[in-house]
Amino acid sequence: MSALPSKVEEAYYAQGYRLLGKYKHSAVKICHWTKESLRNNRVCYKELWYPPVQSHRCMEMTPYIGCNCHCLYCWRMHSGDRPGLLWREYPLDLREVDEPDVIIEDAIQRRKELLFGFKGDQNIDRLKFEEALRPTMMTMSLTGEPTLYPKISELISEARKRGMITFLVTNGTMPEVLEEMDPLPFQLYVSISAPNEEIYLKLMRPLFKDGWSKLIKTLELFPSLDTRKVFRLTMIKGWNMIKHEEYVKMIYKAEPDFVEVKAYEWVGESRKRLSRDAMPYMEDIRDFAMKLSDLTGYKIRGEFKPSGVVLLASK
Repeated sequence: MSALPSKVEEAYYAQGYRLLGKYKHSAVKICHWTKESLRNNRVCYKELWYPPVQSHRCMEMTPYIGCNCHCLYCWRMHSGDRPGLLWREYPLDLREVDEPDVIIEDAIQRRKELLFGFKGDQNIDRLKFEEALRPTMMTMSLTGEPTLYPKISELISEARKRGMITFLVTNGTMPEVLEEMDPLPFQLYVSISAPNEEIYLKLMRPLFKDGWSKLIKTLELFPSLDTRKVFRLTMIKGWNMIKHEEYVKMIYKAEPDFVEVKAYEWVGESRKRLSRDAMPYMEDIRDFAMKLSDLTGYKIRGEFKPSGVVLLASK
């Protein structure tokens, strides 16, 4: 019944994931910044820049653990990354999918179970801990490509019923899904990691044809989507921190409200694919962001060194 072989399930469990529902194509995990907010009162940049985010009440999850790309910089485990761990990632081996209400209820419960370990820590504010058990935000960015889940709009509706805003991070390869989504998420991210098709194919390694053209269609669709929209530029030293003018064309085409210029982090399985030198320094990110600002007119509105990110805003 599961979308994954048992050995793959065990590997995800060891990494802190909890698979959800009957078919186990979705997952939840405690975000690093949820832990930091509880332990040290340090919050994610999203709380600083995008009201009404609260890091300790953010539920990071995915409705679809499979992905249609094998990005070099992705922290997640790809099929074949580890000896003996092979499975069909795209599309997942599924005859049916779990209903949105099943996914969300299970995600809330599994997240509670993961958070219970903090209950005994005397240094954690009790009120904040109790609040954390009741998420007010669902972020679909944990792993995989969420727009591959066929009931993504219904999932957003179910989150709304439970008082949660939604953030959705997509690789932009499913413009036909975005075009039909109703409702849209509270905030929509598209992840951009290449200024042109040549670099895109090397970095993103799509598992299907026409990945670049699909992304361009998403950018063309972006201005018509009535929600808060963000470009996330994942910067990888020695790979894609070039050709500023081509990124500028993409920004002009999509007209996002915000652009995040964010450093690739040398973590997880990506350490087997890229060298540590591929992780930019903060000054590299500042320089790149300043050039984009000069070329686009977007203003630098903030930076967050712990995550290696600079924020540009259209207004």
